[in-house]
Amino acid sequence: MSRSELISVLGSALLAALPQNCVAQAEHRSALGSSSQGASAAHTVIGSMVLVHGATAQMGIDAAQISSLAKTFNINAPDLFQDEVPKHLVTIDDFYIDSYPVTNAEFKKFTDVNPEWRPDRIPRTLQNGNYLKHWKEQDAVKTRPGHPVVNVSWYAAVAYCRWVGKRLPTEAEWEYAARGGLNTLFPWGDDPVDATRANFSASGIGTTTPVGHYPANRYGLFDMAGNVWQFVADEWKPYPSNPQKDPVARGDLFLDGTTFLQVNTRRVIRGGSFGGEPVNLWVEYRDSHPPDGAREFVGFRCAK
Repeated sequence: MSRSELISVLGSALLAALPQNCVAQAEHRSALGSSSQGASAAHTVIGSMVLVHGATAQMGIDAAQISSLAKTFNINAPDLFQDEVPKHLVTIDDFYIDSYPVTNAEFKKFTDVNPEWRPDRIPRTLQNGNYLKHWKEQDAVKTRPGHPVVNVSWYAAVAYCRWVGKRLPTEAEWEYAARGGLNTLFPWGDDPVDATRANFSASGIGTTTPVGHYPANRYGLFDMAGNVWQFVADEWKPYPSNPQKDPVARGDLFLDGTTFLQVNTRRVIRGGSFGGEPVNLWVEYRDSHPPDGAREFVGFRCAK
């Protein structure tokens, strides 16, 4: 069972909306990103991608912060924060990341040119039976072309990124970009999650919304919290305690070859979804998903 599934099981009694006093919880945040560096100096918008300039920063939390974070998110389950421990330094080089998650229309172009990734052709070993099922059931390519593509496996996400000359972001890149140069709980700051900022459970939508429907963070990145979880390159592993340079769990970005097709370990997902609670939208929050796990709440964006 994934952590997101566990949260669903715990129920709303443990996962009430984020308290209005979350701004007062600054002491519970880690310091990924430099508050002294302006957003304009830290990124450059180039077409459909954003160039994020590298830095050395902190990632993760200290175990001593868990109790306060549990109070901040009104969660009586401190074990849910263990996977964000320990706090550690990461150094990230410059990288590009898509402004938006990949959409149904964009992914349809990929399957048109690469028929082996169409729903009726993809091997059963690379998906769980849900692959692109919403295209048939909801005709989403025509009715929701600008919504993030979902019901895709991690394998298909890797293949798409490679087809457009990109790759999946690493977990460290994704989090650094999501922060937008801020040292806050969420991509927009410390203000509580609400229906004006993200598509999450309390928004009452219950499905995806068009990419870019909610405000971007300071780097011009949309949907870094809510709407759909996003696959990253990394294998799901505990955080290290020692400093890291351009970290990626298992050290493979899958830029060429077919080794990605042999992956069978759970992969990291980030960002929360339309069914997520406020804690899932917290920039530090990390979860995992099987690589063949095509689901209606998981999509992806590319980097390079």
